[in-house]
Amino acid sequence: MLDFVIILLFILAGAGIGFDSVELLPPSAQEQVTNLEALRWTTAGFAALIGLAVGLTVQVTYRRIEAQVRQLPIEVILTRAVGLVLGLLLANLMLAPVFLLPFPSEFAFIKPIAAILGSVMFAFLGISLADTHGRTFLRLINPNSLDTILVAEGTLKSASSKVLDTSCIIDGRIEELLNTGFIEGQILVPQFVLQELQQLADAANDQKRIRGRRGLDILKQMQQSYPDRLVVHPADYEDIHTVDAKLVRFTQEINGTLVTNDYNLSKVANLQKVPVLNVNDLAHAMRPIYLPGDSLELKILKEGKEPTQGVGYLDDGTMVVVDEGRNLVGGEVRVVVTSALQTSAGRMIFARPQASVAA
Repeated sequence: MLDFVIILLFILAGAGIGFDSVELLPPSAQEQVTNLEALRWTTAGFAALIGLAVGLTVQVTYRRIEAQVRQLPIEVILTRAVGLVLGLLLANLMLAPVFLLPFPSEFAFIKPIAAILGSVMFAFLGISLADTHGRTFLRLINPNSLDTILVAEGTLKSASSKVLDTSCIIDGRIEELLNTGFIEGQILVPQFVLQELQQLADAANDQKRIRGRRGLDILKQMQQSYPDRLVVHPADYEDIHTVDAKLVRFTQEINGTLVTNDYNLSKVANLQKVPVLNVNDLAHAMRPIYLPGDSLELKILKEGKEPTQGVGYLDDGTMVVVDEGRNLVGGEVRVVVTSALQTSAGRMIFARPQASVAA
């Protein structure tokens, strides 16, 4: 309804301007017109058509701008508004001496031109600075300001937000963690992570293309399963060129937690005091602990280094060296743990067949 009223106002305004514009003709030209009233209505009709075109253009432009503004995060709108106000204030302070200078009458136009250009330039500068440092500024004023804003708009839960990196998404275990309920809070996927996945999916290398498509498929499944928790955040940093550095910066600004299985990224984030949940560390911590005397079912896959040894693996990849297991290669047997050893490469378990222990 509002769109129709706006367009109607433009049509009426155009028709009125066209109807009255005939009066602007010189009197001599008006005397030559045989039917002045018909000319007025004809001009009003053409002006109404022009008003209709202008109204439609204004309405479409307004809706486009409105849609873009609605997609902007509330913290971006807030910081841009503050940057705009500060820029205009600074422009007035800087231009005040210019208005006090005496100008000849023929150069009086310089003052309004300087005011307009200065206001536009400083306003644009203020908005640009707000886009670059706005979130950091809010964080300095109140460390929990962004969390409070996001909670108010319903895009952030009480628990800290979890920011997913590319490797964690492609790995796929994050979806299982969500299903079990061990991961709380909002799940954020920054736009630059989504772009990196798309670049991988479009890569010429087959392995990269498969990894990228797998990551996009996993994200789609997660979004279908958790539409209220998974959010693609539009944040980006043009002054930062690497995705890892962008992730650390973004996680710092929202006071969130970075979820990854990249060892180097975890170390860099820890050095910058960013909380990290490493999926590999979690999987390692969740491995069952076997003590001497515990028994387990194991399939002997190959011969060991020693003449009598056989080797098998647990579901989590832990190597089990079975003494007297060389003759059992290819079969499943119940073994009893005799000892365990933690090495730099991982954990190793030593065991013997339960039958030989009983004997």
